[in-house]
Amino acid sequence: MGTPQTPYDAVLHAARDVAKLDNALDAEMLGAALLGSVYSVAETERDAAVRDFVAGFLAATSRRRSAAATTIRSVFAALVPDAEGAGRIRPGAATPPWAAQLGRVRLTGCWSYGDVYGDQTSYLATFAYDDPAGGSPHAVVTLLDHNIGITKDVFVGGPPDRILDQVRQMCSGDELTWFRDETPARMRAEVTRHLAITDALTELPGEGSLATDRALLGARLARLPQAAPTPTAEPLSAAERTDLVRRFLASPEAARFGLDAIDGAELASLHFCLSLLLDHAASFPDADPMRWSPTVAGLFLLDWVHRRAVLDMDDAALLPRVLRGWAGYAARKRGLPEQAAAQIDTAIEEMVPEFARLYSTGERRSPATAAVAQLMADGVDPDDPAALDAWIEANRHRLTDDPA
Repeated sequence: MGTPQTPYDAVLHAARDVAKLDNALDAEMLGAALLGSVYSVAETERDAAVRDFVAGFLAATSRRRSAAATTIRSVFAALVPDAEGAGRIRPGAATPPWAAQLGRVRLTGCWSYGDVYGDQTSYLATFAYDDPAGGSPHAVVTLLDHNIGITKDVFVGGPPDRILDQVRQMCSGDELTWFRDETPARMRAEVTRHLAITDALTELPGEGSLATDRALLGARLARLPQAAPTPTAEPLSAAERTDLVRRFLASPEAARFGLDAIDGAELASLHFCLSLLLDHAASFPDADPMRWSPTVAGLFLLDWVHRRAVLDMDDAALLPRVLRGWAGYAARKRGLPEQAAAQIDTAIEEMVPEFARLYSTGERRSPATAAVAQLMADGVDPDDPAALDAWIEANRHRLTDDPA
């Protein structure tokens, strides 16, 4: 055939052999891969872009009667049933017998596993077709990243028993991972919540098969029961933050780093550092001031704090020590293994030289933070409106993009 004239023609050409496949699963995976190209190039609202594409495709190909056209139309309708026109699609006379099994799967098992720190959780669900003619049983594995708040990767494959056995063995041999039976409704709720953020990303994670398997994941999630809506976690109130800090300062971890004995001028720095830890925790989609890991500590100490806070020398000298004490306290309260707590502490200790370098260079400061730091360095009292206005006027050329 000649060069495809429209995106719909290109998809039809790519799916020209779909009716020759052996079963519904192979067809669904091909269809998901084709829709993955739409998902990956969309700049935002990627799920809506796929839904709109399927609606347009079904409308544009309504008069096509070839086996390939009628089959891929059925595949897309099964993968994206909420697209306009999908509910009216029926297998045509030229479609293979397995087309009647598209999307007709049942859940056969559901599990979750992850690291003890809480950085990532994976959900593993296994499915089988109602009729074996639909294809082989298969597993859908979804990786959630709680530090970014996204669904980071998806894998669809089999045999599911082998995949499940590999995951069990991996977790049983590692003290820093966990594995458990999972309720299907929780999997659907958690993956869907993280997918909503992923679908809105302007740039997708660079590795894995997220785009390729996104449509198939959505179709399989729709087969799981829905959970009752869970209330959104509220930020800690001022009273709750104060109580948490009080309990920490009475802990053996605070005593280990001498934080319980700080008084005088250093006391203000101590409470400022503690407020930064709580503010950083509140910035995560799943806010939890007790969730710390080597990764979270690195995000805080080597990036966030430089962009969001202005530290004086006392603050900078104290902050790593406060973080080590708090992370140790949080690890004990969460019941983390000793190995996990030790790894967090070691990681923070090893970050201190780089933290000190970033503090001294200021290279990761945001423009606003850099301006406040300069204001303090110039000895301007931010509570003096006249002095502040005079400083801003004198430094306007550094605070804007104007060349003048």
